[in-house]
Amino acid sequence: MSREDILHFLRSSDEKELETLWNEADAVRKRFVGDAVHLRGLIEVSNICTAQCTYCGIRVKNPNIQRYRMTMEEILDSVRLAQQFGYGSIVLQSGETPAAMPTDWVTEIVREIRKISTQAITLSLGERPANDFQAYRDWFEAGADRYLIRFETSDPELFSRLHPGHPGLECRLEALRKLREIGFEIGSGCMIGVPGQSWETLANDIMLFRTLDLDMIGVGPFLPHPETPLGQEFLKVRKFQEENGIDPAALTEYFVPNDEQMTLKTVALTRLVCPRANIPATTALACIDRSMGHRNGLNRGANVIMPNVTPAKYRQLYEIYPSKSSTLEEAERFDKMLKERILAVGRTIGEGPGTSENFRSGRHLTQ
Repeated sequence: MSREDILHFLRSSDEKELETLWNEADAVRKRFVGDAVHLRGLIEVSNICTAQCTYCGIRVKNPNIQRYRMTMEEILDSVRLAQQFGYGSIVLQSGETPAAMPTDWVTEIVREIRKISTQAITLSLGERPANDFQAYRDWFEAGADRYLIRFETSDPELFSRLHPGHPGLECRLEALRKLREIGFEIGSGCMIGVPGQSWETLANDIMLFRTLDLDMIGVGPFLPHPETPLGQEFLKVRKFQEENGIDPAALTEYFVPNDEQMTLKTVALTRLVCPRANIPATTALACIDRSMGHRNGLNRGANVIMPNVTPAKYRQLYEIYPSKSSTLEEAERFDKMLKERILAVGRTIGEGPGTSENFRSGRHLTQ
């Protein structure tokens, strides 16, 4: 699929065209990764962060948040809960904070998990200072299988505006390339409808997924957080539009909307461009539509869901964006409901680690 084709579908509102897109994405998903939906137990280890990302609710300059770091035993208990639910892999996620997540401590966590579990281990701990590649190697050698760092946007200028103080987009892309060289399955992704994103930028994001040869790809809508500079700016503009009778949809000729339809288009196009990748129906998508978000994602190319197994007392504190889905739901109840929804759309519950077909087949740079 060419960049021009991607742009065409991103801009399209023709129902017949979009139905064709949904059907093609679902058929490609079935052909390359099958009907299994793999469940990843998400453990939000810490919300301590030293980064200043202008869109994220756990940014260092948000004073209105209680910070935490789970203990080793709490992490292991969450791993056991994911095992109890039959999840083939876990994801350890935290803010970007080497001080609170030192290399040796993370290495010890991975080793302790390996003693009690054969589940695949994904780390999503941000970048290490000056790309401390030895830390990544230590974690891989301890038993971690996958690493996830979202680049968020392929536009270097927009990336710098979103990440003040960061050395730049190329530094993040180099981290992904190095992680792949070390041996990790690598994952990344982008935001949809973030202020400053053009249609061309979003098309470039999707093309970059293929260039990076990603094994996992997560895409989700920009959800404005009121305790962030970008969220405050977005909400201020939206209030002005409402007070003056301006329809935000009238501006989509210039700006990408951060809605469910655009997110589903991006999921579907990503599946067509990267047919062997693991693509989740993200939590952010479920926040937009709590009853149908996951289901719609699965029907448009997704094959992964990441239910939260973080202890309840911490879940609301890991508020990277507001109204995170399932925050107040008991893990057991959510697990049961999620599996029922998967079966209801004719899919099966994945077994085993759910290794990316892109990784399993040796990756395909020319796909």
